[in-house]
Amino acid sequence: QVQLVESGGGSVQPGGSLTLSCAASGGTLSDYTLSWFRRVPGKEREFVAGLRWRDGHTSRADSVKGRFTISRDKPKNTIYLQMRNLNSEDTAVYYCAAGPRLIVSSIPRQSGYNYWGQGTQVTVSS
Repeated sequence: QVQLVESGGGSVQPGGSLTLSCAASGGTLSDYTLSWFRRVPGKEREFVAGLRWRDGHTSRADSVKGRFTISRDKPKNTIYLQMRNLNSEDTAVYYCAAGPRLIVSSIPRQSGYNYWGQGTQVTVSS
């Protein structure tokens, strides 16, 4: 069983930057893809970015390409989401998730993930 703990959320002004962290424990991460999803109240949770631990393959949603970067620290079993040039549409609760043995086309699909963190709030406001 994989445990995920997110940190780094907060409030930032439009155009600002923020980095989220997700520390994973309790599983063999080489079997998993670790990803970030986000949910705005009243909307469906959406995929943001993912990283397949085995080979380092990364995926990002079109809405964040050029602004968000997903990376990892292998010794720390931690992934990061570096967010820059934030705008109000990025305001959401951000969740870290782990899914086993995902193929590239499945990485953005929530149904492939069976472990989720508690979420961390990101608010972009002037």
